[in-house]
Amino acid sequence: MTGTYRDIVTIEPGKRGGRPCIRGMRIAVADILGWLAAGVSHAEILSDYPELTEADIRAALAYAADRERRVVTAAR
Repeated sequence: MTGTYRDIVTIEPGKRGGRPCIRGMRIAVADILGWLAAGVSHAEILSDYPELTEADIRAALAYAADRERRVVTAAR
């Protein structure tokens, strides 16, 4: 993935309760993570949501990984 998730994941106070979303859309990072956790493939997500890209899915994963690293570091 070129760039970072910071180029894709956006947070707007009035959208989806301020939850992290993809490129200002109403598709939250948590939505994508939930679909992946439920076993939905990247191809199925992209078919159901043609406005998303593979880079968007990877950005959601990168955001979650970075957030997890920060939570673990803060707990030490």
